[in-house]
Amino acid sequence: MARTTPLEFIRQVQAETKKVVWPTRRETIMTGVMVMIMTTLLAIFFLGIDSVFEMVVAYLLSLAKG
Repeated sequence: MARTTPLEFIRQVQAETKKVVWPTRRETIMTGVMVMIMTTLLAIFFLGIDSVFEMVVAYLLSLAKG
């Protein structure tokens, strides 16, 4: 494996950085909005699943007491 000097490494990093295509402001905002929507939908979904499991466990515990 070839050794790279620190100066050469910095030059390679700069060359690779110039190839990066940064997202536009609109793309960044749209991605952020989609993340918020999906996070909210998943939170609601897991709240529903958790509530169902809670009811099932409460019912089973009430049978055990009875």
